[in-house]
Amino acid sequence: MMFNELFQQLEEKIKLSEKEKNCIASFFEIKKLRKKQLLLQENDYCKNLAFVSKGALKSYTIDDKGQEHISFLAWEGWWVSDFKSFICDEKAILSIDAIEDSALLLLSRSNYEKLLIEVPSMERYFRILYQNSLITKDRRLISSNTYTAEEKYLQLIKMYPFISQRISQNLIASYLGLSPETISRIKKNLHKDN
Repeated sequence: MMFNELFQQLEEKIKLSEKEKNCIASFFEIKKLRKKQLLLQENDYCKNLAFVSKGALKSYTIDDKGQEHISFLAWEGWWVSDFKSFICDEKAILSIDAIEDSALLLLSRSNYEKLLIEVPSMERYFRILYQNSLITKDRRLISSNTYTAEEKYLQLIKMYPFISQRISQNLIASYLGLSPETISRIKKNLHKDN
């Protein structure tokens, strides 16, 4: 059951035999998090890539004033980590915690390397995943630098129509780099226009 979401996501990009699925599953560890429970603390070492089977997580930094800045939101079918820390064995600059009760599949660095050797099509899967991630980051940067607050909000709602039912307005505001008051104003104006 825990692996259904993973295999569905994998098979959108690569073909897998039952033998390969069993092999892939053997490399993961199951982890459950309660809402607000940390997966990774800033300055720790990121030892795993985490696949979200159920729930939602956020990765973020906290500035000198104690303000949280969300860099990434992940829900079912998504991966989350401090990738530089994971790959380079450096201290993490991100913290990651659960927004909802969550079930994760963890892939350690050594198992990641073994998996790529034992199931060669996973190399292709991760290449596609990383390409898509770069495209998403480029689009997010462009959005952040050129879109109005309303355009940022509308783009997010269009891409993830479920987001306002699952994630608080404060978290959405932090993710978009806006204040909660700005989100309230945008929602009020949009409601008036409709």
